[in-house]
Amino acid sequence: MSAPESRFLTPQLDSSALVSIDVQSDVLDGQALEIPGTSAALPAMHTLVAAFRERGLPIVHVARLYRSDGSNVDLCRREAVMNGWRALAPGSAGAELAAGLLGERAVALDTERLLRGEVQRIDEQEVVMYKPRWGAFFQTPLQAHLEGLGVSTLVFCGANFPNCPRTSIYEASERDFRIVVATDAISGLYERGRAELANIGVSLLSAAELVAQLPELAAGAR
Repeated sequence: MSAPESRFLTPQLDSSALVSIDVQSDVLDGQALEIPGTSAALPAMHTLVAAFRERGLPIVHVARLYRSDGSNVDLCRREAVMNGWRALAPGSAGAELAAGLLGERAVALDTERLLRGEVQRIDEQEVVMYKPRWGAFFQTPLQAHLEGLGVSTLVFCGANFPNCPRTSIYEASERDFRIVVATDAISGLYERGRAELANIGVSLLSAAELVAQLPELAAGAR
């Protein structure tokens, strides 16, 4: 049974941040870790990133990196990586953020910095972080980064809903963030998943619906 609507769940988009999950070249069509639907969802992700960037709202790109010795790889994929399967390898083209996600800027991931748990800054409001497991908050600086910016609401996009986005969304809910999922900017979202998200108070909007509700300019933005 769904809980009644609550003022504690209403997105506060003037204090929101966009979080993209694992939007890397290797998860696109025909690549080493192809996730069906991610390439198709990429234009909606581009729309969101551009809108948040234009308004001076924070953006966090969260990425995976798999060392060849398997030492930082999930157990379900560790043996494959140790046996030579190459996906999301630090320094490889497949580990880079998907084409167009950073606009016209050609910024390569600083994998050494990211693997140390540090934040790579793209510009004043846009950063990249590395996560070692499914959830974006597990052993990462994400929560401290968001709290430092005064963020109350998280907008999620990326790949692949049943794994990393879903885990990250539940972690965000545990930390009392208000949550929006851009339904056409996330791969692998299915009907039962939509119902389960709604049941924990997640707002489900298309990228266009979300952009239409964004403030014209973030507080303090120039």
